[in-house]
Amino acid sequence: MRTKRITTACLLVLIPGLEGTANATSQFTIGDLPAFYQGSFGTNSTLNIFYNSTYLQYQNSTLRLKLTVPELSVSGLPNGATLSGGGIASRGKQSTGTHSASGIGDIWLAAHYTAISNQGIVPSVVPFVKVKFGTASASQGLGTGRNDYEFGVGLDDNIGPRIFPFLHVAYRIVGNPPGDDLQNIWTYNIGSSFEVNSRNILTGMFAGAQSEQPGYNGPADLIVAWNYNVTTSGSGFQVFVDKGLSNGSPDYGIGIGAQYVFS
Repeated sequence: MRTKRITTACLLVLIPGLEGTANATSQFTIGDLPAFYQGSFGTNSTLNIFYNSTYLQYQNSTLRLKLTVPELSVSGLPNGATLSGGGIASRGKQSTGTHSASGIGDIWLAAHYTAISNQGIVPSVVPFVKVKFGTASASQGLGTGRNDYEFGVGLDDNIGPRIFPFLHVAYRIVGNPPGDDLQNIWTYNIGSSFEVNSRNILTGMFAGAQSEQPGYNGPADLIVAWNYNVTTSGSGFQVFVDKGLSNGSPDYGIGIGAQYVFS
């Protein structure tokens, strides 16, 4: 049986990144994905967010571990508002004043385990856990300063040799700073990858989540990505575009990055 892991992640839902194919043997991957997002995110201001994620990943036939360390820069952030992973966690009092800030973002550590491998009509079942460490500056509004914990499961399948549909659902326990009254949320994404040939892979995905701040719309995004594999092990580059479908999302986003697989 041949398996693939071709996953697109949205800034507002998971961690930005496009991961190439997975082999049965153990391998390490290092990658970097700069991305830009613009939108109001349900505020009275237009935010410009630059989010550069550098990640290190280990994977074998059943286990995938990934550490992501992002750099974050934002302009037009309303005073009193708080980002979380680059999206808006809290909008504050909707004051007219804004500011710019930059620094390290929230570091993420994720573990995926293939409990059931795809066989016939049965998809692969992949439980996962994620921890968001509150390393982004709370004083500058780049993060909540609190850890988040996420638990979920993915269903990954294939239709013939080239089409790879997927569905991922998770529950996130949100760290709640004093006075913000944030709530725990459900996150999800559904889509499919299509292997045009051994080098070119296209992915389309709808991704969304509940709003961490009660009374606001959660993010909902349509994402289209292209992976180009330079080597058979999965080294190459990625390009994606993001179209926000709710006022909790950016109006648009775009990213381009690269990864190197040590094989």
